[in-house]
Amino acid sequence: MPLERLFRIFSSLRLTVALLILGMVLVFLGTMAQVSMGLYRAQNEFFRSFFVYWGPPGASWRIPVFPGGYLLGTLMLINLVAAHWRYFRPDWRKSGIVLIHAGLVLLLLGQFATDLLSVESTLHLREGAAKNYSERDRHVELAISDVTDPERERVVAIPHRILARQQEVEAPGLPFRVRILQFHPNAAVSQRTAQSTRPPPANQGFGPQIELIPLPHVTEMNKRDVPAAVIELVTPEGSLGTWVVSEYISQPQTVTVNNRTFTLVMRLQRVYVPWTIRLLDFRHDRYPGTDIPKNFSSRILLTDPRNGTEREVLIYMNNPLRYGGYTYYQASYDPDDRGTVLQVVRNPSWLTPYVACAMVSVGLLLQFSIHLFRFTARLNR
Repeated sequence: MPLERLFRIFSSLRLTVALLILGMVLVFLGTMAQVSMGLYRAQNEFFRSFFVYWGPPGASWRIPVFPGGYLLGTLMLINLVAAHWRYFRPDWRKSGIVLIHAGLVLLLLGQFATDLLSVESTLHLREGAAKNYSERDRHVELAISDVTDPERERVVAIPHRILARQQEVEAPGLPFRVRILQFHPNAAVSQRTAQSTRPPPANQGFGPQIELIPLPHVTEMNKRDVPAAVIELVTPEGSLGTWVVSEYISQPQTVTVNNRTFTLVMRLQRVYVPWTIRLLDFRHDRYPGTDIPKNFSSRILLTDPRNGTEREVLIYMNNPLRYGGYTYYQASYDPDDRGTVLQVVRNPSWLTPYVACAMVSVGLLLQFSIHLFRFTARLNR
């Protein structure tokens, strides 16, 4: 029967060996591709995808040429479950094997959950400053702030993935719709000269004074893309004009609608938390007589008004702060040694690799002990 034949294929040892070989080839190709693509793009195209695509330079089409990490992981999971279902017979003497297989399944599912749910961001703090948010290094957002009331500011943030769709966005609380006319994953902004023959990219804000120059994708590890967009604000009465938004334009651009004032800023995407981190002191110790870093640490004050928490914590290498599902690692520091850089990680499935490895270890130990007990019993007889 076709279903039985398909089941035998998915549960075969040959498929297991083939998937392991393809996995090793994928790791090799993905590692080599980091030279030209950079780490993050290689991760997305080789390991966080179902297929690896290829196309001629400059072409608008690409074809799948190799299975990606998600596809291989899914097939490995199906192969593991199908093989266990095909060959396993209920017997307490094989309880260790059951535990080993369950640990491997949990390990694969945990890695998939980590890719989908984990969020990494960066917290930059100067001594004495406090923040309740961190920033994602490679994601931006368009922040539209209602600054009419000086005592209270309301912000509507349109994230990177929505800007890239180049569609019209209607957000509650805004008296206008935001139409994304252009989105450039990487672009530079320069001062417009009198000799320029290009038309201005926008007619409001800094648009008539600047030029927008699209740039190729950046692959270097110490650099990143700086996205830019051309947006149009539209009310029921008609268009309010067009604006250019980019991180290169640090000064907010304002627009007034119905006696309400709004600012437009393109910034790194923020991850807000209900507590505050204040940097009390930063230390950067060096080996005597050299500029070689010996240790750097951050003494911070954690304040959570929800439960009245207020405590000092020292964060240094291999000693992170874990609080509220977030982990704060000491990552770097400012060149003048007056500020710290903390890496912030939120990973709801962070415990699954530890549990999976523990299950596999206990399963191996249990299965070895069962065989050892039976072997010893035969010798005694």
